[in-house]
Amino acid sequence: MSDLPKRIVIEEEGPREGFQIEPGPVAPADKVRLIEALAETGLERIACVSYVNPRRVPSMADAEQVAAAIRQKPGVRYSALFLNRQGLERAMAGPLSVAGTMGITASDTFARKNLGKSVEDAVVEQRGSIALLKERGVKIDAGYVMGAFGCNYEGELSTATILQRVATVLAEAEIAGVTLNTLKLTDAMGWATPASIQRLIGSIREKWPDLEITLHLHDTRGTGLASAYAGLRMGVRKFDASVGGLGGCPFAATKGAAGNICTEDFAFMCEEMGVETGLDLDALVECARLAESIVGHPLPGHVMRGGTHTAVRAATR
Repeated sequence: MSDLPKRIVIEEEGPREGFQIEPGPVAPADKVRLIEALAETGLERIACVSYVNPRRVPSMADAEQVAAAIRQKPGVRYSALFLNRQGLERAMAGPLSVAGTMGITASDTFARKNLGKSVEDAVVEQRGSIALLKERGVKIDAGYVMGAFGCNYEGELSTATILQRVATVLAEAEIAGVTLNTLKLTDAMGWATPASIQRLIGSIREKWPDLEITLHLHDTRGTGLASAYAGLRMGVRKFDASVGGLGGCPFAATKGAAGNICTEDFAFMCEEMGVETGLDLDALVECARLAESIVGHPLPGHVMRGGTHTAVRAATR
């Protein structure tokens, strides 16, 4: 394990992934209000919408409306997610950033639930999206493995299985004539633990030492921050997080599906350990409270209730 990184980058997932599991409608104006507030916290990357089938994810039916309404702040990357060529075409017609990524799902059952296709079919279909990205001049340099740490449908997934999935992504990149510099390991179903983080990242680095690993962790079983800390100890410098702990995957097959690790909680932990985030914690806390008021129910974040140490330190000097 390496020393902790001096600085990390957090990509905010709350507005995109966070709202997708909410049972009631969230007004587009409220989504935009949260996105614009988050842009004032020092965040440089905010995932805003998903261009997905509105019949499967009704909360994203307003993706075009939300994207068009955001008053974009210079220096902030506002991004959109797509899962197939149709979604990519919608994304590219809008004003948000589209990342040049390609990936694979770890478990076949989760691929069918989340994408409506087997792993093999999804890989083949993805080639159309890759071709369109290249045609439009979008640089493709990042890969991902969805559900890399375990599956609520299929259970434990061996390290060997995940390494095979990574090899497939890299082979597809070679076919497309692109080079992947980073690999995101995602855990929408909440299986990651510090031990599995260390084991999988270590195994990937043994085979592909030049790949930079990034982490997208959910806190479904309460191990999210511990797993993120393990990632920090492994030298990971890029993480996804969700303000207030907002969200959860609607296809995760558990009533306890939770959102990404909480942005302000993770940023607080990092700053207290001397790892710079570049974020205004007090502003993030206000965003978490705004998110809670928008969804109308308690969110799982802790710092939004306990507060940062700023006021206490100032009062006790």
